[in-house]
Amino acid sequence: MKILFYDTKSYDREFFEKLLPSYPGIEIKFIEANIHEETAALAHGYDAICAFVNADLGAPVIEELHRQGVKLILMRCAGYNNVDLKTTAKCGIQVARVPGYSPEAVAEHAMALALTANRHTHKAYIKCRENNFALNGLMGVNFYQKTAGIIGTGKIGQAMAKICRGFGMKVIAYDLFPNKNLDFLEYVSLDELLSTSDLISLHCPMTPETEHLINSETIAKMKDGVILVNTSRGGLIKTDDLIAGIRDHKFFAVGLDVYEEESAYVYEDMSSSILPTSTIQRLLSFPNVTMTSHQGFFTVEALTNIAETTLENAKAFMDGAEMKNLVH
Repeated sequence: MKILFYDTKSYDREFFEKLLPSYPGIEIKFIEANIHEETAALAHGYDAICAFVNADLGAPVIEELHRQGVKLILMRCAGYNNVDLKTTAKCGIQVARVPGYSPEAVAEHAMALALTANRHTHKAYIKCRENNFALNGLMGVNFYQKTAGIIGTGKIGQAMAKICRGFGMKVIAYDLFPNKNLDFLEYVSLDELLSTSDLISLHCPMTPETEHLINSETIAKMKDGVILVNTSRGGLIKTDDLIAGIRDHKFFAVGLDVYEEESAYVYEDMSSSILPTSTIQRLLSFPNVTMTSHQGFFTVEALTNIAETTLENAKAFMDGAEMKNLVH
């Protein structure tokens, strides 16, 4: 079985090549280019392609992959909102993902963002490097005995809820499909969560129902001085409305690992480039906003699990076995 890996970074090659000897019969070619209409034709002669969360897998790309004989799309991530599933079904291309590579990795990063944004540790580090040991501008709030609102209680949301509980917080949650077996949180309506939470952390998938879940109306329902964290999908937040809320002093702090405009240059060094839009620069201009580059998944354990599950998905396809992680 031959697989073409798009948008390969050094860490992808490292973790997949480490495990590849355990999967005889699978051959991988790594390329740096990401997949889009112009590069889809490179998949000629390959049984499968492997892509990440920032790949363009819309209808034109999938149709080109079909013309090149590709039968399987391997997503080395949990999300698949960037895949046109109607077109893959029409073309007879199967799609497999990595549903749970390391919930704790993302949840721990969510809490790291919340703490950093709250206690201004990113600013304190820079000040200390410049021999400035004054505390002005660094005041935070306690999380202890505050209320954490978790939107989305899948594996990552559950992990975040447990972390918040460990901080001595009251944990409430909202989910369209509540899990009644969770005894470490209390389900409430979305309106109650928004109006009573001191910390709101987003952990729901990107769907038509959740797109721009955080907008001017939902922001208005939040407590003044709320802390908002997003490590899920950038499209959950309507960025212009978030910026308006920050300007209106609605938020004590905001921590973002994902944002709407990231897809064009996520994981790329753009330090010498002029970005086509100013949204990210506007967010970074606020003193109470902390941003990272979609790195919530980026731990040794998570990358190992991603490589292992992706190769298991490929092996099951190659062997004609049941594929547990198919996307329908």
